[in-house]
Amino acid sequence: MVVVTGLSGAGKASALNVLEDLGHETVDNPPLTVLAQLMAGPGERPLAIGMDTRTRGFDAAALLAGLGALRARGGPAPDLVFMDAEEDVLLRRYSETRRRHPLAPAGVPGSGVADGIAREAELLGPLRDAADWVIDTSGLPLPELRRMIERRYGRTGRAGLSVAVMSFGFPRGLPREADLVLDLRFLRNPHYDPLLRPLTGRDAAVAAYIEEDPEWVPFWARMTALLDPLLPAYEAAGKKYLTVALGCTGGKHRSVLTAERLAAHLAAAGWPVELFHRELAIREAFPEHDSQRALPHTISTHRA
Repeated sequence: MVVVTGLSGAGKASALNVLEDLGHETVDNPPLTVLAQLMAGPGERPLAIGMDTRTRGFDAAALLAGLGALRARGGPAPDLVFMDAEEDVLLRRYSETRRRHPLAPAGVPGSGVADGIAREAELLGPLRDAADWVIDTSGLPLPELRRMIERRYGRTGRAGLSVAVMSFGFPRGLPREADLVLDLRFLRNPHYDPLLRPLTGRDAAVAAYIEEDPEWVPFWARMTALLDPLLPAYEAAGKKYLTVALGCTGGKHRSVLTAERLAAHLAAAGWPVELFHRELAIREAFPEHDSQRALPHTISTHRA
């Protein structure tokens, strides 16, 4: 069972849609009084329940108590997933859709979306603190949200640790889902070569340029020497998901090449690996937002 909650506009509906596509039976905003029946009832399919402040009789403490009682029964424990986003991103999403925030006071001068966001964040604070997984969708393209949920809840048939390797650019900020972050800005930058600047780390010329850096070989040896024994240790400790994020200035050259190499290295060692290039994905989805500091969003606010 998966319970999905979070801030309005942060992508709860999108997450539920992905879970439904994965075969979950989805119920969005059932009254809190029937939550226990849904949790206890038998079912042939896994269950995904959407809960937020629009739920009749919503009470964060009561929801946490229900989840605690279910976990105490034994058997598979339900996951609590919290969809989050930065305030300025939520404000922009509501501005573009022109929808009223569900907690924005109606008919009160000076009140609006910002007040609703603040009130909702306060009400949902205990759920965010207790969540098994917090997904920040501020700069997360919808295809990557889908991949993240599929990786965690898809029926892959393999137990153990799943690894995600991602590249990113520092100007847009650290990826909040990252467990390990490596800064590659010490490697020489292809951006300053006019012939290499329009290319990416997927191109052979860029790869050759980076790998000719005297720092590359010792760095690669030390990084793999760290990760190769660390992953089995994480798996033995019961960790199910690990995200390794590799960053550089633009998220286009050094981090992309290293992520490609690392994903291939881990896959050859038998780990299930997902590879994602954050900045390249944003550029492909929003070519008009090529500025490093632009933060386009792709998560729909409909029903979220």
